[in-house]
Amino acid sequence: MAHNSMPFSASGHTLEGIHLFDNVTNAQVTTILASSEVRHIVQGQTVNVPQDMQSCLYIVLSGALGSTVLDESDGPRQIRTEKILPGESVGEQSVLDDTASIGSLTALEDSVVLIIASNTLWRLIDEADGVARNLLRQLSFKLRAANAQLRRREKVGEFYRRLSMIDSLTGLYNRAWLNAELPNLVAEAHTKDEPLALIMIDLDHFKRFNDDHGHLIGDKALRTAADVLNKALRPSDFAVRYGGEELTVILPDSTLSAGRMVAQRLCERMRDAVIFDDSVVSMPHITASFGVTILHNEQQAEALIAAADAALYRAKRAGRDQVAC
Repeated sequence: MAHNSMPFSASGHTLEGIHLFDNVTNAQVTTILASSEVRHIVQGQTVNVPQDMQSCLYIVLSGALGSTVLDESDGPRQIRTEKILPGESVGEQSVLDDTASIGSLTALEDSVVLIIASNTLWRLIDEADGVARNLLRQLSFKLRAANAQLRRREKVGEFYRRLSMIDSLTGLYNRAWLNAELPNLVAEAHTKDEPLALIMIDLDHFKRFNDDHGHLIGDKALRTAADVLNKALRPSDFAVRYGGEELTVILPDSTLSAGRMVAQRLCERMRDAVIFDDSVVSMPHITASFGVTILHNEQQAEALIAAADAALYRAKRAGRDQVAC
């Protein structure tokens, strides 16, 4: 269906309420706009914007338009829709930058739109005092809104990124976090010439524990072990669920002797931890084996983990429930 349209001079509309012309008193404005198109659009109709009319300013005189654009500025493609109310406009960027597209315009209700061509807008900027100021103000408002939206999106993205780095059962960091952050901690320790200790932990006979008491109690045991780590470590230390019943502790600025002391403390507290307080059925306590190592010159993250893993197996071969370096 064709849109009903007429020139501004015959439309009966005035400049009152149009933000672009706030405090603009130049009588020449009406003359400059005389041949600009005023278009009537029925609710639900899409405003057909020919390619040669992309560089136009669309001002809502009555009703409301929805401007839908494909946003590829940050991350995956997203459809973004803005509501344009009477007095407001869309297309400022397309006039200033011929490569910018105004996207798709749809009438959210029966609407009347004033369409100002690019050359007409530039003439208004040159000849009518205040138009340039108002246009700059409108662009500034839209830029601030876009920046606010981007910040919100970044915060949401960061929230989900952090959430993806947390083990849902124990609340500890997960393997993905370790893979991403341990190389950074290793590089920082090398740069600052500071010690770095790492402890690999394995809950003893955990498969048998699960078989004997069920996976729900096994999950409770893992959460109890995580709680032991959280309560015993410094704020600057990191506790990670490496996988299954294996846990990892990273101790920045810690020597081998300091790492051994921390591991011994954790070993004792793990042994004393209460998994399930039941007055009828006494649940067994868990124990764990600990392998401790420190970062050596030019050693990388993978080698550091391998060294701690080797120490862990020495503790297990020696009888478990103990610390080995």
